[in-house]
Amino acid sequence: MRILFLFFSLVYFSSCVSVKYFIVRHAEKEVPSAGTVMSTPGDPPLSAAGKVRAIELREELKAQNIRYIFSTNTIRTISTAQPLNNLRGATHIELYNTKDSLDYLIQKLKAIKKGNSLIVGHSNTVDDIVNKLCGSIQIPSDLKDSEYDNLFIVTRKGSKYVFSRKKYGTPTE
Repeated sequence: MRILFLFFSLVYFSSCVSVKYFIVRHAEKEVPSAGTVMSTPGDPPLSAAGKVRAIELREELKAQNIRYIFSTNTIRTISTAQPLNNLRGATHIELYNTKDSLDYLIQKLKAIKKGNSLIVGHSNTVDDIVNKLCGSIQIPSDLKDSEYDNLFIVTRKGSKYVFSRKKYGTPTE
């Protein structure tokens, strides 16, 4: 009887373990002024406001047990994740490719059994990542080009996915 109780207790408590996915769009990117040529056309770095927002993201998530960070291979997404990555003492940000398919990324995320993840994407991919993780439409369309302050949270508890959203950082004009 005691063994049966221990077994059911173990099953119950293991089903209570949750995994959180924090999904954000990269922070504000630099916009060239008229007549200025960027050194990385098509892959702009973060603006001054974006660098501040990346630090604010680190502060927002520093107590969230982030074990995995995923980013596309662009300067602005990696730079958004870097302050948190540095705080973790990690050297590795896992890169994913949106040109092929997000399905591979979703499979990797769903395979995580312990620890939370930060996923940094773009205005046209964040909605897809959230919706595919949840298995339902939570964000109906791409983010507006001016939206940088959304922190989307998907919590997996057992086989159930729960979506929430909050704002973070300093509002920009």
